[in-house]
Amino acid sequence: MDTSDPNLVFNEEGVCSYCMNYENNILPNWRSDISNSSKILALSKSIKKSTPTDEFNCIIGLSGGLDSSYVTYVATEVMELKPLIVHVDAGWNTEQSVGNIAKIIDGLGLDLYTEVVNWEAVKRMQLAFLRSGIPDQDLVQDAAFFSVLYKLARRYKIKHIITGSNFSTECCREPIEWGGYLGIDKALFNDIWLKCGDGKPIKDFPIIDILVYKILYQRILNMKVNHPLNLISFVKETAEQELHSKFGWQPFVHKHHESRFTRFYEDYWLPRRFGFEKRKAHFSSLIQTGQMTRKEALKRIAKPEMSEHFLSQEFEYVASKLDISNDELKELFEAPKRSYAEFRNKLKIIKLGANFLRAVGLERRHFN
Repeated sequence: MDTSDPNLVFNEEGVCSYCMNYENNILPNWRSDISNSSKILALSKSIKKSTPTDEFNCIIGLSGGLDSSYVTYVATEVMELKPLIVHVDAGWNTEQSVGNIAKIIDGLGLDLYTEVVNWEAVKRMQLAFLRSGIPDQDLVQDAAFFSVLYKLARRYKIKHIITGSNFSTECCREPIEWGGYLGIDKALFNDIWLKCGDGKPIKDFPIIDILVYKILYQRILNMKVNHPLNLISFVKETAEQELHSKFGWQPFVHKHHESRFTRFYEDYWLPRRFGFEKRKAHFSSLIQTGQMTRKEALKRIAKPEMSEHFLSQEFEYVASKLDISNDELKELFEAPKRSYAEFRNKLKIIKLGANFLRAVGLERRHFN
């Protein structure tokens, strides 16, 4: 990380806040190279006990990326769970992600539930966010993915959500200023739609507000999010090789490249429009966990992951997919930059609620 993060601070010894957080909050509770077999077996037993019938005892969102693919393998083969595997198609799948999903599903003998989100609704919301001028462009896909997952879990009365989120490759979280807004805030979506939408009602876009999830889904319906990859030895390169060897799964050039829009957003839109490079957070996580050297990271960060020709083609594809011209997308790219703070939101309430839950011991905090 570097000073493009406005919140970055150093202590008297020159150690940055990310490294201090890793040393103080994450490392005491976790090691990337050590499997805690007793804890993962206990988690498996607890999940099975909560659903004693032959029905699904957990739900997993599968994107075809490394984290969700590997956690599907772990949940099925190591934990011996019966997961409902869900893929939410918001219209931006790459061919590689679709192929990887098929390889995991076929290799493990699982069934796949695919929810195709109304593309017109996604497109209209995506355009509203682009017109808003804020960095947080991937919130649209995130809202669709997680909202559908929560709704399906409720429909099938599933209490356990299995996520591929992990410390090993994600211990350094990008700041909120880089498009890392905290959760699905319906107030923010509504205000962006009111001010930047097409003036017509939008009914088919799936969205569950973070406070509804925290109160209704977690506290009343007793849903729990579980992170099995934090209980095993999860090393990026080793996991990629294992998935390839077992299932023919193909690794991506970089994190989040399973979505064509996210790849465009993180490789082109965000760094070139705002100067924010999410790879800095991704590589910093790998450096902290001993999976990459600083020298290797600096060499990678010195140039884009994808060629200029490829990115130019992707620019044209995104414009075409959104039914606008290249010039219109260029105008949006060059429009004044804005922040989420310029729109109505509940961030203060979200932070207050999170701090309260941590204070009373209902949530653990690993990130500052």
